[in-house]
Amino acid sequence: MAGIVSKKAELLGGAVAHILTLAQKPVDPEGASFVHDLARAADLAVSCLREGGKVLAAGNGGSAAEAQHLTGEIVGRFRGEKPALPAVCLHGDSSTLTAVGNDYGYQQVFARQVEALGKEGDVLFLLSTSGKSANLLEAAKAARSKGVVSVALVGVEGGELASLCDVAVRVPSHDPQTVQELHLFAVHCLAWAIEEAFGSSES
Repeated sequence: MAGIVSKKAELLGGAVAHILTLAQKPVDPEGASFVHDLARAADLAVSCLREGGKVLAAGNGGSAAEAQHLTGEIVGRFRGEKPALPAVCLHGDSSTLTAVGNDYGYQQVFARQVEALGKEGDVLFLLSTSGKSANLLEAAKAARSKGVVSVALVGVEGGELASLCDVAVRVPSHDPQTVQELHLFAVHCLAWAIEEAFGSSES
């Protein structure tokens, strides 16, 4: 039994080390890394909130859960105390989501809400492992037309979503599981950066 536990611990330790290595790995010829681009995204979110704007977020499936995690940390708290800050997860309103989907098609479920809620200077986070989800692509286009800054959290290739957004935070991996794991890490880093800017964090 001890041997089995030791073997599993070794495998898990290797997985953790792999994730940490990926976070620092360059994702383009200019040497930008996941961490570097994540810092840019955090700066955008903090600046937006300081200027009275709000954060919007969207994703599908597991990425939807992580988008909602992000907005929950912004409205609530992460580690310490801070003022309540405005953040909206675009799949959280099931009535609006299904009404728009029924009337305009699933591709428009996020874009329509960006058109309704987004204002110039707001920041929209779009989470996707592939960067190819049609409803997120439409949301990015709507953001551009409204003057909303868009941030894509994607995998290494980025898909079309990365090119449509103002900032692309790319995980240097093709594995959806690894991409989602680092997206969760990104959500926590963003929440921490915002809390540091507006309040005090506890150790």
